[in-house]
Amino acid sequence: MGLFEKIKEGLAKTRTRMASAVDVLFRQKDPSFYQDLEELLITADVGPVVAKVLVSDLREWEKNHPGATPEESLGHLEQKMAGEFPAGTPLWDSPAHHRPCVILMVGVNGVGKTTTTGKLGSYFRGQGRTVVFGAADTFRAAAIEQLRKWGEQLDVPVVHQKTGADPASVAFDTVKSARAKKMDVAIIDTAGRLQNKHNLMAELQKIGSVIRKEDPETPVEVLLVLDATIGQNALSQLEEFRKITPVSGLILTKLDGTSKGGVAVALAQKHHLPVRFIGVGEKASDLLPFDPLMFARSILRQE
Repeated sequence: MGLFEKIKEGLAKTRTRMASAVDVLFRQKDPSFYQDLEELLITADVGPVVAKVLVSDLREWEKNHPGATPEESLGHLEQKMAGEFPAGTPLWDSPAHHRPCVILMVGVNGVGKTTTTGKLGSYFRGQGRTVVFGAADTFRAAAIEQLRKWGEQLDVPVVHQKTGADPASVAFDTVKSARAKKMDVAIIDTAGRLQNKHNLMAELQKIGSVIRKEDPETPVEVLLVLDATIGQNALSQLEEFRKITPVSGLILTKLDGTSKGGVAVALAQKHHLPVRFIGVGEKASDLLPFDPLMFARSILRQE
């Protein structure tokens, strides 16, 4: 199954809600077309601001292209939706001189952060890159054990300490080990106790500091893992984490379990952050690199 087919399958609930209705709207073109389209986009959790922008742009485009077919108009909407996602090459694909690229995985407990860390390791291993995991969520013994199991499954080393150990110490050891072994990627799973924001901020700042202690040029990506099933509430989570740490990209999990996948557009547009990956299932291979145009087509078209 190709990437586009996997994305379509993973976004089936959102597409079921959206695509047939979009098809009817574009083919019938009732007088209430623009209003109905805006409401439909809002129901998919694109959000009222983005929905208004998309529909206003389409209205203006159709005014300047009076002979446009429904297919051409839908194609323009897809392009415009895809354009709401910021572009940008992730640090692990940049031609950097430094190894490893360090990825900090952040997010509240319950979003699938540790599982996503394992899946991300599987993704990089599939690309032929060397990976090390750092179990820096030291407050949950289950998180450490879960990451160790991923390590065994993928043949990836896992740096860990006992429960309650200093997370920054784990992060330091992880990066030091990765440098010594000339590994490509070090993925560090962190705690997600957002209710204790000040402690978490201090912890993440300390982790960032020790990572760059030996080499200030170490490339660090901070990926925020969000549960797509919470819809617009993901916006407030992102706002809180941006106060705590310099989030550089997003991973949306559980998109297969919601009909409101449009929240990805709202998140990217409001905060100007790239979506790096989407989770569309339980298997390791269900963490997919994000493609904005494929995403737009997957939720707007029936086929």
